[in-house]
Amino acid sequence: MQTHLGSGGGAEPAYPISSVDNALRLLRLFNERDTLRLTDACSYLGVAHSTAHRLLAMLVHHGFVQQDPQSRTYRPGPTLLEIGLAVVEKSDVRTKARPLLAALAEQFNETVHLMALDGTRVVYLDCVEGRRAVRVAPRTGSVLPANCTSGGKALLAELSDDRLRALYADSAAIVVQTDRSLSSLLLLMAALQEVRTSGYATNYEESEESVGSVAVALHDAGGTAVAAVAVAVPTTRFSQAIRKEIASALLQRAKELKL
Repeated sequence: MQTHLGSGGGAEPAYPISSVDNALRLLRLFNERDTLRLTDACSYLGVAHSTAHRLLAMLVHHGFVQQDPQSRTYRPGPTLLEIGLAVVEKSDVRTKARPLLAALAEQFNETVHLMALDGTRVVYLDCVEGRRAVRVAPRTGSVLPANCTSGGKALLAELSDDRLRALYADSAAIVVQTDRSLSSLLLLMAALQEVRTSGYATNYEESEESVGSVAVALHDAGGTAVAAVAVAVPTTRFSQAIRKEIASALLQRAKELKL
């Protein structure tokens, strides 16, 4: 019997349940968009307004989706993050990367983060802190716009320009955190070209004031970028020399580690 593969790679079931299928398709859509309007859901699924509303209401009920009370748009909810982190906890990514995080934290005595790309955002998976009294706080479990972080830019630079245009087709996907954040796709793509040339990404107060960082992508054995590691430093000691020293160490260590 011939089977058909869906976007997730599994065989299409013999007796699909349309409501479950539609709900899961909506969740997958958040991989490409930060927010979703009710009209977007109707158009994407090809269903009536009332049907899309009921589906989203159920996803909100279980915490998979949240609705902004002002804009009425929908965004990923805490349950999605909890499930994602639980899966990561059980995966090899954190286990394999942990010694690298610890070694970098020991070398530079600064906070080191591990993160993964989720659409146009990054999810912070793990962290090892330095011992300095003044240091960058850990962000494990946080989600930030990828365009505002060094790790996010390191991972976005691994994507093709066509893929980037698709991800940021909606201008609202470019989220600004500070007045130094990259505020347009044109600026972001120019920055990503620099990342591709140098092999590493930097962030100077783009996600948070007084915080800078340097990051590189980490690859699996097949050469696919699956995570990024970033060394975060208060800007009071984030000199050009320190940036270059961190970048050199990250590039060398990234070559030695395959996730």
